[in-house]
Amino acid sequence: MKESHTSSTIVSCTQGAGKDLVLLHGWGMNSGAFSSFVPYLCEYFRVTTIDLPGFGENKDVVPMPYTASALADCLSPHLPKNSIVVGWSLGGLVAQYLALSQQCELDGLVTIASTPRFVAGNCWPGIAPDLLAMFEAQLEHDYRKTLERFLAIQAMGSKTARQDIKQIKSQITAFPEPSQVALQEGLKLLSSEDIREKISRIEAPTLRLYGRLDSLVPTSGIDRICELQPQADTVVLPHAAHAPFISHPQQCADILMRFAASLDKVKSVNIA
Repeated sequence: MKESHTSSTIVSCTQGAGKDLVLLHGWGMNSGAFSSFVPYLCEYFRVTTIDLPGFGENKDVVPMPYTASALADCLSPHLPKNSIVVGWSLGGLVAQYLALSQQCELDGLVTIASTPRFVAGNCWPGIAPDLLAMFEAQLEHDYRKTLERFLAIQAMGSKTARQDIKQIKSQITAFPEPSQVALQEGLKLLSSEDIREKISRIEAPTLRLYGRLDSLVPTSGIDRICELQPQADTVVLPHAAHAPFISHPQQCADILMRFAASLDKVKSVNIA
């Protein structure tokens, strides 16, 4: 059974039964991106989807300055207690801030195709700065075309790229279009946010899931992230790109279920 909740203008949706799991989407998207993935999770999890501020059902909630920390602060009061937060791409950056927040008590953190710093820099693989600048310039003229190009880059390398793009587009169009401010500021956020020096302080058990074919979060940076957060677990899907939960939903669901089960085992040991 699907339940919708509205609290202090933040809208969320919950369905399924079991351990609480929260899904946060990426830039330009909304919770519709997870529509086909959620059914794989509902037998094991109580799944809550929340649109990031400025996107989807929460398009009118736009904190300024628009930073990952501010987005996390907006969402924090609306997370189920002791949940596992799963953030995809930009949502993964917000999820990392939630894990660092003193206000949140997360049982676990999962990032999907995400990183503590998205833009490439000195000895740091990532998105080329000129590519993000191009998207910012295009965004002023045509949001839909910009999003289509962004989706095409995300799916690049996947054998099911066309199918993946079509599926995500059809799923997110059921939601309201995002705030133009959130779109613009969200791209700037991808260019500017850098929490590499903070992630070692994340205390929640962490799983980082990547696609080997991802061109936005290249696997060449995984070793660097492991050095910064050695306590985190890492899984790389060999045939996935930037949206593995679309191209490989059952595999991703199985990974999340195993991660949740490992948390339960640790709790049992601690209680004993």
